[in-house]
Amino acid sequence: MEQMTLFEDQVARPLAARLRPQSLAEFAGQRHLLGEGKVLRRLIEEDQISSMIFWGPPGVGKTTLARIIAGQTKAAFIDFSAVTSGIKEIRTVMQKAESNRRYGERTIVFVDEIHRFNKAQQDAFLPFVEKGSIILIGATTENPSFEVNSALLSRCKVFVLQALTAEELTGLLSRALTDERGFGDRKVDMEPELLEAIAGFANGDARMALSTLEMAVLNGDTDGETIRVTEETLEQCTSKKSLLYDKKGEEHYNLISALHKSMRNSDPDAAVYWLARMLEAGEDPLYVARRVTRFASEDVGLADPKALEMAVAAYQACHFIGMPECTVHLTQAVVYLSLAPKSNALYTAYESAKKDALSQLSEPVPLNIRNAPTKLMKEIGYGKGYQYAHDTEEKLTTMQCLPDSLLGTEYYRPTEQGLEAKFKARLEQIKNWKKGQ
Repeated sequence: MEQMTLFEDQVARPLAARLRPQSLAEFAGQRHLLGEGKVLRRLIEEDQISSMIFWGPPGVGKTTLARIIAGQTKAAFIDFSAVTSGIKEIRTVMQKAESNRRYGERTIVFVDEIHRFNKAQQDAFLPFVEKGSIILIGATTENPSFEVNSALLSRCKVFVLQALTAEELTGLLSRALTDERGFGDRKVDMEPELLEAIAGFANGDARMALSTLEMAVLNGDTDGETIRVTEETLEQCTSKKSLLYDKKGEEHYNLISALHKSMRNSDPDAAVYWLARMLEAGEDPLYVARRVTRFASEDVGLADPKALEMAVAAYQACHFIGMPECTVHLTQAVVYLSLAPKSNALYTAYESAKKDALSQLSEPVPLNIRNAPTKLMKEIGYGKGYQYAHDTEEKLTTMQCLPDSLLGTEYYRPTEQGLEAKFKARLEQIKNWKKGQ
């Protein structure tokens, strides 16, 4: 068999592997941890690594960070895989690390996919982490609170790595076209909008973004020495015609408007369709979840107080498991909100109050509801006349809480929709009681 040359082996490697950052300067994303002066950057640059867990979604640089540490540390570095290693291999490595410690040498053990280790395997690390034989660095896509033993977790600092932004991915893709390790030695003709589309499609995953770019370039149209990547090429490589949905352009706002107005019109079928249009085009599910949460109070409100709970739960589910699994959670929230009774009373209440608040910014707080933490404040009347509602049988008082100029103003006007009818009845009961005093 003919042996491959080193050059051929390099070319055969995937783009994501060829372009893997070799230093912090090349690393994309995680500015909250690796920006100038940030804690993780200082630890790496000063070679003061302690046991830690990198937790984040796929393709955000967990393994790359470990390899950058390996290249910069003066400690022995051992790369471990939770998929292929058992307790026997762990103990062998630990014994070697203990021997190194006795000679004053540090050992860093990197465990990829540490959540795949069972309790017994994780326990095998614990005594060596405790006495400093090893510095453990684990990488996981799962919540370490649930997947890593509490005793081991308590001895590790958890760093949360975030999905890359579209801008960060677009920058990475642009570098791939010019870097000699990428396509820098070729002439690739590709519109910036297509790079942005790939960045949106990748949904924060750098590895997916680079793999998609590689497939598009390799399948591009050759025109002399130029490789031309078109919109059609990209659609064929991803099997998604909706890929070119612009998350900052008009279509973005048209679709979220369609979703919002379909839910407001109590049309669950239309709402689910527009939801699918957005998500399958690569829209950030957390963006959709935030808009759904707004809708829950703006258009449903106290007509169904559980609507907000449903929306917030959907947001948390999206944050916890991401795409594509979270599509069903958003669908549940969208259908629930579509069928819920509607009231915009909370929205109109705030908008009316905001108008008065902005036009009367200097209106003083009535003395009776001011706090009086000092003797001087009490002497000049702060808190004088305050009535503590819990001291009354009805838990109500006739105390004035609005400024004099706004006395009698009504902002919240509840409707008869759903449970808001009960809130309306209660508000009328309170007002009638106060009138009768």
